[in-house]
Amino acid sequence: MTRLAGLVLALLVLMTGCDFDGAYDLPLPGGPNTVAEEDGYEVTADFTDVLNVVPRTPVMVDDVPVGQVLEVERDGWHAEVTMRVREDVDLPGSVVAEVRQTSLLGEKYTALVVPTGGQRVVAAADAAGRLSDGDHIPLAQTGRNPEVEEVLGALSFLLSGGGVAQIKTISQELNAMMSGRSDELRDVLSQVESLVSALNGQKDDLITAFHSVNDLSKTLVEEKKVIADALDSMGPALDVLNEQHDALVRMLTELDKLGVVGTRVINATKDDLISQLRHLEPVLRKLADVDENLIPGLVSLASYPFPLEAADVIKGDYANVAFLMQIKLTPVSDGGLIPSTLEDLQQLCITTPLAPLCTQTDTAVEELCGNVPGLPLCRPATLARVPAALDKSALRGVR
Repeated sequence: MTRLAGLVLALLVLMTGCDFDGAYDLPLPGGPNTVAEEDGYEVTADFTDVLNVVPRTPVMVDDVPVGQVLEVERDGWHAEVTMRVREDVDLPGSVVAEVRQTSLLGEKYTALVVPTGGQRVVAAADAAGRLSDGDHIPLAQTGRNPEVEEVLGALSFLLSGGGVAQIKTISQELNAMMSGRSDELRDVLSQVESLVSALNGQKDDLITAFHSVNDLSKTLVEEKKVIADALDSMGPALDVLNEQHDALVRMLTELDKLGVVGTRVINATKDDLISQLRHLEPVLRKLADVDENLIPGLVSLASYPFPLEAADVIKGDYANVAFLMQIKLTPVSDGGLIPSTLEDLQQLCITTPLAPLCTQTDTAVEELCGNVPGLPLCRPATLARVPAALDKSALRGVR
């Protein structure tokens, strides 16, 4: 009994002095690939999904085992994996850790991938230093390959209700559209090629135009407050225009009527006016012929009734000439210049160079008074005498 008690006591001492983690502490195949603590360095990595990675999962570089996974723990909403790598494996600090499979249905392993593909990546790797004991690989540098189930599920979706049926429908519609229209399609493609070639030839101009539009946009953004103030100030102006809308419409309507009347008068007097201008042409031509003598003649006219030579005769004395000009602002019938009746207007018109235009006053007076009824000539008593005055006018014979 004493020997049995000592044996039990020895077993209890051994069990309390060692840490036993279950099946992971039992000897497993593949022991030669295991890296001892003194022969390697430990690093950690964060993964959003570690799939079936467990302790003792191999760690590989270029498909060569270089270590193993020591521990997998949950850290918030992601997993933290602790790995031990052989100390003779030199890796950059920017190394990427990925969960992969040895084959389609093979075991999982953790791959440490060195980033390559350009000077920028190499420079980043050099700046990150070398991977060493205690380093941590963040989520941005970890990932995993898609699972077989995910690939088969995506393929099933594609074949059952995905894009294959749509591709068939698109092909059938394209064939129906192109059937018998090869010449038209070839012409369209040729025109598209010409358009693209023209655009390519004007690439520099287009870029310059886009830069100009960009500069304009910057200017508009900088002047945004000024533009906003201008738009705000337009509000009161629009309100005033809106209040004067009816008056503006009436004014434009009256102007339209006046334009109609003016057009009729011009059309009626066009031939007479052209005739008068033709008669005026010889007079203007004669004036042009005497261009050198015209100015001296006007100077002599200014000294009338004395000739210019009288200035040499009368020296030291004065020669005075008095001119009397009398303008009476009385009605034409009293010898003045103010027409107060239709007869005065007819009489005044006859004495002006516009006498031929007065021949059309029979209809123009009525139309003028219809548009501008406030004129003194448009009083009812005056309008009643229009026919009789026109019959007495001597202009009837001038037409």
